[in-house]
Amino acid sequence: MDTDTGIDRKDIIDGLGKGLRVIEAFDEEHARLTAAETAARTGLTRTAARRYLLSLVHFGYANTDGKRFWLAPRVLRLGQSYLEAARLPRLVQPFVQRLAMECGENFNFSVLDGHMVVYVARSNSTRMVSIGFPVGARVPAHVVTPGPAILSTFGEARLAEWVAQHEFSAFTPRTTTDPVAFLRDVHGARDLGYWVTEQQLTPGLRGIAMPVKDRKGECVGALGTTMPMPMPPARGSEAIARLLPRLSETVQVLRDVL
Repeated sequence: MDTDTGIDRKDIIDGLGKGLRVIEAFDEEHARLTAAETAARTGLTRTAARRYLLSLVHFGYANTDGKRFWLAPRVLRLGQSYLEAARLPRLVQPFVQRLAMECGENFNFSVLDGHMVVYVARSNSTRMVSIGFPVGARVPAHVVTPGPAILSTFGEARLAEWVAQHEFSAFTPRTTTDPVAFLRDVHGARDLGYWVTEQQLTPGLRGIAMPVKDRKGECVGALGTTMPMPMPPARGSEAIARLLPRLSETVQVLRDVL
């Protein structure tokens, strides 16, 4: 029995999992891979990695020049299937749209996938400039506000394990890369019920987010917004004070819906 999912091992198709690992081996820094490089990133043998890569090419999910392989646009169907079929993004979307209309800001809903925040719902305000992340964007959890907001709902043991396994890469001079300092941020988010980050990923931008829980009290994601940092700072405090009541109200409504 698999202790994580409760599924009996005899019902698991290991080949499917290996194929998904091959797809996940590609990222911004590894856009094109040889069979040997794929094997090194997935723990497969070179022969097995090559067969999986050729299978992806056969089914239209990858391309190759005979040596290197890269993902094809068809891979986007996998993520699109989630967005179209999953209940959570569809339920949250109307609330995100309403917030954007009422507050004149861009709002989003995101979930935690391992050590990445994934944005699954978004609605723009009527402003000409669009700020924030598109649906489907994946960002390291320590550099965006939903990260500390969602992690603030973790128990201490689970949180400590997450932090110990996380890679705290720097993106700006303001990025929190010290695990102890990040833990203080998460505890601060737990005390406040929300969190604010500034210039952790992109200079000049501030984020606000609140954890969203369902009727059972389990955290299912975070609701938040990204905005330019105003000058002087007092205007930033005014913006936060203006948005927090609406965020809190929406989070409470969502708890009854989810």
